[in-house]
Amino acid sequence: MKTTDLYQLYLSCGGNVTTDSRNCTPDALFFALKGEKFNGNAFAAKALEAGCAYVIVDEADYIPANDARYILVDNCLKALQQLANYHRCRLGTPLIAITGTNGKTTTKELTATILSQAYRVLYTKGNLNNHIGVPLTLLRLKEVHQLGVIEMGASRPGDIKELVEIAEPDFGIITNVGKAHLEGFGSLEGVIQTKGELYDYLRTHQSGTIFIHHENDALMKMTDGLIPVFYGSDDNLYVNGVITGNSPHLSFRWKSGKEGMWHDVQTHLIGEYNFLNVLAAICIGRFFKVEPALMSKAIRTYLPNNSRSQWQQTAYNALIIDAYNANPTSMRASISNFLNLTADGKMLILGDMLELGKESTAEHQLLVDFIVECGFQDVVLVGNEFASVHHPFKVYPDVEALIQAVQTHNLRQKTILIKGSNGMKLDRVVPYL
Repeated sequence: MKTTDLYQLYLSCGGNVTTDSRNCTPDALFFALKGEKFNGNAFAAKALEAGCAYVIVDEADYIPANDARYILVDNCLKALQQLANYHRCRLGTPLIAITGTNGKTTTKELTATILSQAYRVLYTKGNLNNHIGVPLTLLRLKEVHQLGVIEMGASRPGDIKELVEIAEPDFGIITNVGKAHLEGFGSLEGVIQTKGELYDYLRTHQSGTIFIHHENDALMKMTDGLIPVFYGSDDNLYVNGVITGNSPHLSFRWKSGKEGMWHDVQTHLIGEYNFLNVLAAICIGRFFKVEPALMSKAIRTYLPNNSRSQWQQTAYNALIIDAYNANPTSMRASISNFLNLTADGKMLILGDMLELGKESTAEHQLLVDFIVECGFQDVVLVGNEFASVHHPFKVYPDVEALIQAVQTHNLRQKTILIKGSNGMKLDRVVPYL
């Protein structure tokens, strides 16, 4: 089936698309995607039983005779991506693409929060930022939307190139580049090159407008042929600011250019590293002419969730929960911020940094050495990677063993930073603290 014909089916289904037979809205369009351990074609019949109007499959053996509800394509994933691109181009909604090693999800949330003060905005839900999530986000675009904020993740070279060709963004921002997913990228240079694929697309396909941290040397080296809109600490930048407090929540001042008026903002965000995420969102908001007072209000009222820099006061302890993701760059930033935090009874609970490949042992050793240099003594580590390097700290093999230990020791009156890769599941220990 041609994409144009598939688009008519999509419209007849009210724009409702699903890839999960357990989550089917009435009259939706089901795409039978494949994974390493599943074949969506095998669930097509179940999707129809659950209320889907049509199912898109790429294996003819799963199609019953004379059932027009089954639509055969060469490749379901490609069909989904092509449909999303076609829909995006038909609507022509201005899109802002956000990628980066750290901070992209928080920057996306903050940007959407600010822009929503003046526009009807579509933005990526949760962490749906890959080759499946981006198309599904684009297919949620409606004519009523005035702007779109699309998060793009990557774990290997070529990932961002694939996503920008699907989404065709008009504007872009790379929050930063650092050591993450080294198993797929191979090196920091591989990370920089892949994130730079966003710049490459904007340089050759669109106006070339990017929002960029002026003090980030790695990003500044890649701006040839682009139109940069700067944020940072220098008075002359499009948006500039300064941190005014961080115990425990971030507060800051910002203004527009050298002659702009200062705006003071108290946030619910934990960590000085979130300052640049906030400035980036304000920079984008100013570019789209959102009133300064509305932007400051949006930042003040934003509440982080999904185990990202969350502050939680329990009956016994104060917790900083940042257990959704971890890499060498974000770990050092979180630990440094925690070191500068004014608080009693500081304790670290850290989980392995995953997907670092052959660099994993060296990076975990560097991190524990850094912890020792910082002077932290109340430290608990979780995972095989931390267990394989040299340090004086207690290590548990997994979160279940950690929970058993916590139940025994009854931690009290601690301020605890909890951080690790999502796969370590450190969020499970929170109810026991």
